[in-house]
Amino acid sequence: MSILGHLEPTNVFRFFEEICSIPHGSRNMEKISNYLVNFAKERNLEYYQDEIKNVIIIKEATVGYEHKEPIMLQGHMDMVAVKKPESNIDMTTEGLRLKVDGDIIYAEDTSLGGDDGIAVAYELALLDADNLSHPRIECIFTVDEEVGLNGAAAIDLSVCKAKRMLNLDSEEEGIFLTGCAGGMRVDCALPLKREMIDGALCEVHIGGLAGGHSGAEIHKGRANSNTLMGRFLVHAGKKVDMNIVTMEGGLADNAIPRETKMEVVVSDVEALTAQADAFDKILKTEYATKDSDIFVKIKVKEVGSFEAVTKEDSEKTGKLIFLLPGGVQAMSGDVEGLVETSLNMGQLSMKKEQINLGFSVRSSIESAKYMLVEKLYALTESFGGSCKSAGDYPGWAYRVDSPLRDSMVKIYTEMFGKAPKIEAIHAGLECGFFLGKIPELDCVSIGPEMKDIHTTEETMSISSVKRTWEFILKVLEEA
Repeated sequence: MSILGHLEPTNVFRFFEEICSIPHGSRNMEKISNYLVNFAKERNLEYYQDEIKNVIIIKEATVGYEHKEPIMLQGHMDMVAVKKPESNIDMTTEGLRLKVDGDIIYAEDTSLGGDDGIAVAYELALLDADNLSHPRIECIFTVDEEVGLNGAAAIDLSVCKAKRMLNLDSEEEGIFLTGCAGGMRVDCALPLKREMIDGALCEVHIGGLAGGHSGAEIHKGRANSNTLMGRFLVHAGKKVDMNIVTMEGGLADNAIPRETKMEVVVSDVEALTAQADAFDKILKTEYATKDSDIFVKIKVKEVGSFEAVTKEDSEKTGKLIFLLPGGVQAMSGDVEGLVETSLNMGQLSMKKEQINLGFSVRSSIESAKYMLVEKLYALTESFGGSCKSAGDYPGWAYRVDSPLRDSMVKIYTEMFGKAPKIEAIHAGLECGFFLGKIPELDCVSIGPEMKDIHTTEETMSISSVKRTWEFILKVLEEA
């Protein structure tokens, strides 16, 4: 039975629900990509699917609009697939469990993927309709945006004629984005030695954090559970000998991690508990308004002999995590309130022989981005570790002369009685790659209202989806 079938606009929510029934987390693109191809085949639309599963679907202009400039509409088909620890859903094989509460849509115990499933739904609704007026539309669906904008980097746009693009990957209604930061992923690894250690195996759990998008919400000063675990190791290590057995935290490099768990072997459980309680009080004070539900908990699991990281390497691990930079590094001198440079340790995992730390690095200044990458390399190498980087993507510079933006501002103001805000953002968008392929491309990014994207608390406003849809239709008619 349909969950969203009663919502308006009907076709947009019908396609969004279909998309949500298909697993489409990053790097799991084949099913959703083939779904788009079948959609095009069923409607006899011109389409292209490349080796990495990017899809382009083209619909020619309606009668009377043949003379108007073509326009691209673009979004990505992957989502940040995260779930609550207690959830039994397998996001690699199962669809989302959608829920409606008043004006919002959410997914039970998981992220919703409104970023960027709603863009795909908008585009499919446009391609499916036979009663709309529009110029030639070229709908671009890219893969793996959330793990490095990989689809946008690889896509071949030679079949496209448009020199205008409406990117549908924004989350604040009434804000037109006209610039964004560039970024890169950096993975740091530290080799570890292990030995058999006798004692109590205890779990240290730092959780209850708000998390959020590492670009759009990095300026809010929310805690990073991975970084805090390194701080705990340094702080408590002065009083308690701890040998690490396992450590895990975060789900994606571009999401601020909400919880990190570590298993350690200790000889003095009471001392460890006292240090955890003290650290819990410190964090509750420091993050009283930013992460009010933050906690540090200890659980004794068993007593025995365990293969654990040596004391020296356990201390080294804590110090490296603690010292690696994180959060906002610089604010823009040109745009008030805009973060210029930041980084986020979004993923932490430990194998038997090493610990791995995954970072998302962002900056609107290329040299500052590479400076931060060099700092990660230098610090990690000084501890005997190594780094590798990938997914380097360019920023999107503000364009002074933008006929598309000017037309959209006029249309929006007439429709809603107020002018939209024109902004740049610290998060990454695919527009930079598209501009590299079509230098004269005129881009604007918009989207409906969404909250807490990339988290299990993600929501999307139903009424905002409707207003944004009506605006898109007007832009296609008049811009």
